[in-house]
Amino acid sequence: MTRRLYIETLGCQMNALDSELVTSELLERGYTLVHSPRAADVILFNTCSVRQHAEDKVYSALGRLKHVKERSPRKIVGVLGCMAQKDGQSILKRAPHVDLVVGPGQLGRLAELLDAVAAGAGPRIEISPPRANSTRAEAKAAFASFDPPRATAARPAAHQAMVRILLGCDKFCTYCIVPSVRGPEQSRPPAEIEAEVRHLAQQALQCGVCLEVTLLGQTVNSYRHREPGRTWRLADLLARLHPIEGLTRLKFVTNHPHHVTDDLLAAVRDLPKVSPYLHVPAQSGADAVLARMKRGYTSGQYREMLDRIRATVPGAAVTSDFIVGFCGETENDFERTMDLARDARFKNSFIFKYSPRPGTPAAQWDDDVPEPVKRRRNNDLLALQNAIGEEDNRRCVGQTVEILVEGPSKMARTPASPGEPIQLVGRTTCDRIVVFDGPPERIGQLAHVKIENASALTLFGRETDT
Repeated sequence: MTRRLYIETLGCQMNALDSELVTSELLERGYTLVHSPRAADVILFNTCSVRQHAEDKVYSALGRLKHVKERSPRKIVGVLGCMAQKDGQSILKRAPHVDLVVGPGQLGRLAELLDAVAAGAGPRIEISPPRANSTRAEAKAAFASFDPPRATAARPAAHQAMVRILLGCDKFCTYCIVPSVRGPEQSRPPAEIEAEVRHLAQQALQCGVCLEVTLLGQTVNSYRHREPGRTWRLADLLARLHPIEGLTRLKFVTNHPHHVTDDLLAAVRDLPKVSPYLHVPAQSGADAVLARMKRGYTSGQYREMLDRIRATVPGAAVTSDFIVGFCGETENDFERTMDLARDARFKNSFIFKYSPRPGTPAAQWDDDVPEPVKRRRNNDLLALQNAIGEEDNRRCVGQTVEILVEGPSKMARTPASPGEPIQLVGRTTCDRIVVFDGPPERIGQLAHVKIENASALTLFGRETDT
């Protein structure tokens, strides 16, 4: 009997890609995808552990399913991903109606585990052994790559795709749980990545759309694959993928400042399909905070990296992440962060208040910045970033930009008739968001838009012929 699948994803692009791959595998095995947990036979939550808020949302959703499961005991409820790896057995203690807990390193076994639970063998917990208790070889084996064939029906759009080139993380920042729940760094072979991108490009050509591929890694620019006689780095991989027919744009996230090398910047400059867009989290502008975070660079070194980006790739858009209120952050430390944001003029920044994550070194320290202070610093940094973003975006007014049309905007209404214009959204090659009116048929195509207005995060305009 065909099983109906519902999957809900929380967290980063890595999680979104994992959900797409899980869906692809299950569709190949005869599942059908539905968009309501009540209509599903299998309900999966692919989870994040970077912030407490994401975990709270999962437990709240699981709580709401308790009575659904009581009425339909044959439904299978599963928790996947980072929270599954971190919490393991404790998920079943908080939500005894959960049937399946599967960590990121065990997703390749999900289909067989679902079969086992359906046959009455649940509940099942399949997570990788703690990294600290394993050799590197054992840890790599325990966090195996999961790369099934990409089913078109599992992808949100034919014109955009994410491709993982690097698994895991070896940075061990003191606030971050990712190295524990995602395992050690492992770079995929370039031939394997190229084959996947060629397959996606062929799908796009068949659909008559452009293709934008985003290469993913926790620290994507630390990509290194050694084979006899050669070591491949990210710059080499970009050059290898660039000629693929049907590929229109290449992006890569997330970068670590230490690995923003001159050869990588030269590739961004010299390869037309590579977007001049670099997401390079700073996290703080204060050296004392960066040292406690174990980020591996100083504010001065980060600024030097920015200078190299601006000199090599003029006009490149740089974005950042910041954590405010980290353990021991003083008012002077926060002012150094404000100084960095003011000088760097990031296109945009993702700003978070620090919250301790169990299992990280920082969770053992005194979380000594009061919540009202964290909130005020978050708001001050956000206000500064918004002011910079709006000022820089307003410089685009009057310009004509090329965008890849992604889809309807959040405010778009359903067209009354085919071809009727609706509000569409797309992005420039350096990742600026553009909103304009156009027919739905423009989705997945390149368009030229003359910018007429701007806000901190969005450009507004009208489509032109050139």
